[in-house]
Amino acid sequence: MGMSVTISAATAQDVEQIFRLQYLCFQSEAELYGNYRIDPLVQSLDSVREEVGADLVFVARLGDEVVGSVRGFTDADGTGRIGKLCVHPRLRNHGLGTRLLRAAESGLTDRRSATRFRLHTGERSEGNLRLYRKAGYARVGNATGGDGVRLVLLEKDADAPAYVTSA
Repeated sequence: MGMSVTISAATAQDVEQIFRLQYLCFQSEAELYGNYRIDPLVQSLDSVREEVGADLVFVARLGDEVVGSVRGFTDADGTGRIGKLCVHPRLRNHGLGTRLLRAAESGLTDRRSATRFRLHTGERSEGNLRLYRKAGYARVGNATGGDGVRLVLLEKDADAPAYVTSA
């Protein structure tokens, strides 16, 4: 019988696993853009440690292994900023990204009083864009990241429903 994946708040003990997982997960994004200097790949371990200490960070665990993570914080105008959502390549397309996104949204609403959510993804990242559209996010603009990648900015109200599709 297999183990189930659980979602929980990250702890200081998770930092190194999150750091390694992030590096593994964002390789496919780097390849997609031909840019191995994207922000998640050059972030330092100390910077991840600071984010886990200051932001709301959730992890997906399979036993003791961290197999997914997401981070969020609320800015001065009450917008919950969600970022660095990643799921181990062997566990993608099983709903973990959706579960992590919901955990971040719930945490930002309940603990940080977010009234809306904002996130971004690369414009070529079709799987990410599909996930966010299904979760109710709408495109609100474009930007270019500090790493040169063209980004799509997406938002939704905190009380906006996710759109569900069936097979």
